[in-house]
This record gives sequence, structure tokens and C-alpha cells, in this order.
Amino acid sequence: MVGNEKTQIMEADGMRRVLTRIAHEIIENNKGIRDLVLIGIRTRGVPLAQRLAELIEAIEGEIPPVGILDISLYRDDLTTVADQPVVNQTEIRFSINNKNVILVDDVLYTGRTVRAALDGIIDQGRPKVIQLAVLIDRGHRELPIRADYVGKNVPTSKQEVVSVRLLEIDKEERVIILEHL
Repeated sequence: MVGNEKTQIMEADGMRRVLTRIAHEIIENNKGIRDLVLIGIRTRGVPLAQRLAELIEAIEGEIPPVGILDISLYRDDLTTVADQPVVNQTEIRFSINNKNVILVDDVLYTGRTVRAALDGIIDQGRPKVIQLAVLIDRGHRELPIRADYVGKNVPTSKQEVVSVRLLEIDKEERVIILEHL
């Protein structure tokens, strides 16, 4: 069970600034946006991917394709998540073959979500490269996975929960740390 709010680590303006920085880094590291696609991991990775695509469009004058990846059936903890997990649809309406795929999520923690997302992406095709962009990296990795683009590194304890709240889903815009009850 998630508990009380402990501290706020990012507000709307901070989120906008780090996403703008990440958009610039993505463009620079990929030498433009040719063959670039963004894929957001459901749930909060999707609006973050859409925001990054819009920021990239503002810089480059062209918007990269954005897809949605549902990782529910790829999770290695599927039986511990729920008796009947809710499976949403993956919506990638473009080829990822030989593309630079930017996988987008809100929080990087153990690495298990990203591992599941990699399996989901590989089922869609064979990209040239897969890079990871996250708003928050909180550490405590259980798998050898790292992000290529990080909005903010936030040291946490395992008893804390990082909660990203986005207007599109939560009707508020901030990142907070909650105490785990």
C-alpha cells in the first residue's frame, strides 16, 4: 500500500525543462531525426513520448512517429501482479525495422519493466538501435539496464515510491516521493 506524500521532487516547469533537454539530447545523439521513432510504455510513458515528439517537432520541424507499447503479457511477475491482469493494446502503426527506437517511460527502478518492453519491441521487428529515455531514475536495479536519457536521478530507499503525476492521466503535473506504508 502506498502511503503519505514525503516530498515533491519536480513540478510542471521542471518536467518541461528536463523533457526539453532530453529532446535535444535525442536529436544530437541520433544526428537528427531520420529513422527515429518513439515508443511509450503504457501508462505514463505514452504521454511522455508524445510530449517528446512535440518538442522534437518544435526543434526539427518534423514530428517523429509515436507508438504505444503494452508490456502486460511480457512481465516476468505476471502471476504476482493480478489474477486477471488488464491487457491493453499495443499500438505501433509503423515499421520499427532498421529504426532508432526511443523507448520512453516515467520511472526506471529495477529494470524489469524495460526488460519486458524490450521483448515487446523485438516481437514488433528488428530496430537498428533501442535507446531508453526516462523522466526519473531512482536506482535499485535488479537487471543490467541503464537509461540513455535521464531527466533526473533521484536516490531513494526501497521503502519509498516515486509517483509521476501527469495532466493527461492524473489531472496534475508533478513528481513526488511517497512513504510506503
